[in-house]
Amino acid sequence: MSEDNVGYEEVNIICAENCGNAPKKELLRAFNAACVCNDTGFIMENIIDDIEWNFIGSNVLKGKEQVLGILEKLVDKKPRELVISNIITHGYSGSLNGVLNFENNSSYAFSNIYRFNSSLNKTKIKEITTFIIEVSK
Repeated sequence: MSEDNVGYEEVNIICAENCGNAPKKELLRAFNAACVCNDTGFIMENIIDDIEWNFIGSNVLKGKEQVLGILEKLVDKKPRELVISNIITHGYSGSLNGVLNFENNSSYAFSNIYRFNSSLNKTKIKEITTFIIEVSK
């Protein structure tokens, strides 16, 4: 982890889903935790070089460099809690939804849809589509 990371111990990560013996579900749980904690090493290891990440209504990131660039801009955000409600995977596809709460009391509900580069358990993320909205508490 780099010095810019929020420590995993600083963010309360709640996952309703028991990922037990489901490698792709565990990948998505860990990937989202890494995004929240800005663990760029884990993120870069688990996406393909020409990843496409579409933030609906905002922008589309293409390639690892653009993903890394957006993560660097989020370093100053202070997440407090990640609540993962559901994780679903099947074949080449997966989805995860939840709520991200920040120290400034803002909260965002999100849903991510994933496309893997393989249907095998040892796979990387090829595409992400993110729907995100601010919610009031």
